[in-house]
Amino acid sequence: MTMPCKPRCGKFIVLVLLGVAALSALVMALWNWLMPALFFGAREITYLQAVGVLVLSKILFGGFRGHGGHGRWHQQRWEQMTPEERAKLQAGMRHWCGGRKSETATPGESKPD
Repeated sequence: MTMPCKPRCGKFIVLVLLGVAALSALVMALWNWLMPALFFGAREITYLQAVGVLVLSKILFGGFRGHGGHGRWHQQRWEQMTPEERAKLQAGMRHWCGGRKSETATPGESKPD
């Protein structure tokens, strides 16, 4: 049995983690630059506190994409696709995650031996 997500998916996860780390550093830098200058009594924050601010903003404001209307848009788009378009999309996603070429045959195509 092969793993469904190959090295490409692993690279994607690493890139997401690096993006979160960079965003946290940006939040920390902006906070430490702006907040103490704008608000009396505001202190500088650490990197982990900046990560906490990002998590808190996600909880309070639901940003960063993910839920809400975004999922409904995908469902509507999926329902509007023809069976051939769906098969092509699924095949492309399997290939992107490192699936073998023989697994990506569209309906009606014969798989190579």
